Amino acid sequence: MVLIARLHKFLTATVDEKSRSRTIFWLMLSLTFAAVYGVLGIAQAFSAEYMVQDDARQHVFWMMRFVDRQLFPNDFIANYFQSVAPAGYSALYKLAATIGIHPLLFHKILPLFLGLISTYYCFGLCLEMLPVPLTGFIASLLLNQHMWMTDDLASTTPRAFIYPIFLGFLYYLSRSSLLPCLGAIALIGLFYPPYALVAAGVLVLRLVSWKNGRLRLSGDRTNYLFCSTGLGIIFLVMLPYALDKSEFGPTYTAAEAKQMGVFAADGRNAFFRPNPVDYWLTGRGSGMFPKSLFTPVTHCVGLFLPLLLWRRSAFPLASRINSKIWLLLQLFLASLAMFFAAHATIFKLYQPGRYTAYSLRFIVVFISAIALTLIIDGVGNWASTTETKFKLKNLVALITMVIIAIAVVLYPCLVEKFPTVGYVEGKMPALYKFFQQQPQDIVIASIAPEADNLPTFSQRSVLVGKEYAVPYQKGYYSGFQQRASDLIRAQYTADKPVLLSFINKYGIDFWMLDRNALTLKYVEDYGWIEDFDSTPEAILSLKQGKVPILAQTMTSCAVFENQLLVVLQTSCIAKLTS
Repeated sequence: MVLIARLHKFLTATVDEKSRSRTIFWLMLSLTFAAVYGVLGIAQAFSAEYMVQDDARQHVFWMMRFVDRQLFPNDFIANYFQSVAPAGYSALYKLAATIGIHPLLFHKILPLFLGLISTYYCFGLCLEMLPVPLTGFIASLLLNQHMWMTDDLASTTPRAFIYPIFLGFLYYLSRSSLLPCLGAIALIGLFYPPYALVAAGVLVLRLVSWKNGRLRLSGDRTNYLFCSTGLGIIFLVMLPYALDKSEFGPTYTAAEAKQMGVFAADGRNAFFRPNPVDYWLTGRGSGMFPKSLFTPVTHCVGLFLPLLLWRRSAFPLASRINSKIWLLLQLFLASLAMFFAAHATIFKLYQPGRYTAYSLRFIVVFISAIALTLIIDGVGNWASTTETKFKLKNLVALITMVIIAIAVVLYPCLVEKFPTVGYVEGKMPALYKFFQQQPQDIVIASIAPEADNLPTFSQRSVLVGKEYAVPYQKGYYSGFQQRASDLIRAQYTADKPVLLSFINKYGIDFWMLDRNALTLKYVEDYGWIEDFDSTPEAILSLKQGKVPILAQTMTSCAVFENQLLVVLQTSCIAKLTS
């Protein structure tokens, strides 16, 4: 009984009951786990010579221009991704490159530091809601397990910065620290602009309070100060985006998008799903709830918090929950408002699901941590304040605490692949080195999957690539579609002028083909090209037994080949077909 009582007191001691040393202990333990997870992620990043995070192939490759300005000259794809990169995100990578850290190296080590910053703010914010250091530790542990079981953090794309920056905003807002809060708001707009609108919603909702069964305006002048200054900062950082007249805009309207196969239920960027449940609740991009919401599954404990609060007499720590927990409700309502606003303005505010995905993850992390703390407090209090002949209750309490500890701390050991970082390994080093040896202004035509890796690993331009088929902005995707359609038509044409016209139009220097690329089966089975206008034409031509002109050059014009690929030089193709 004495053991349980001491353990219960140690675990559930509040911040004001002990010196700062206990809080520091739990914080350092939280940061230790964050560092361990980060190192495990970095280990995967450096496990092979050619390794890159999947989404970084879109968002990081063009930043090699910071190292060498001559790279990707007049590159349509690189120009697009540079244009849509948030200002703060680009500036950070440019700063790193200026001090000698290569973008591909920076994107591999950055998640460790983002994870540590996120952990600090998560721990601190949790203590604002329930001043028990154990709760902060549990929350930060659940957050880190989530971040390393999804690829958001490892991607080091703009969405990776939501975790440290938005948690920082919530932390400083809960502590009424004006200047740091305004700084966090500015960073949100500079790194992940959509969530600046969520921050605006939170600030506005804090002007309203529920009192005596009615909604009333807040009587706290601090809320008005934070709201007015915060909205001013948001206006300033969002103004450049509102005034931007990019050559790649505008976004597709809802009517236009519904006619596009890429947004259909079976499309590559599926959005419009016939099932209302899928469309509004669970569908990626369109749905309110991300499929990874309860990843890890220990997050499910948060669903029991209302029940624990209803029986608060059995859980003494429930009385220590601070009113600041209402910040989570304000966050949910603000995110929900933006979710419906994004649906009403399809793609102008980007994907609706992005507005609730991260907010709900934060909310679930905090309520799960609080629920687990209340359970530990409840069983500890139950065992230490009652006696049984065989001290059975003490044993039950101890077993319960051990099970919770194992489930929370050792959960990653039960996951087949932890951390899950989504790294892609380039397995054709000879190919990458071959293209690296070519002039920097070459253009490579290919619909082969390996084309996705060439800008990153070879630093050379590709005409199109599956990874770069982003269909939201009309100016970009219509041009991408035209290039892809022209490429498919030329690759399978039996008409020499069509082939030569394509090469001259786009300045193609090399043509990279899968060895079976000129067969009917390849075209019919290769899913991502089915949405382009010239694909049916190519299939019909092959069915009619027409032999593509390129087939005649596979041997004589090959300048590189391996078991899977053949690279043809277009100057040779032009000579043979002229």
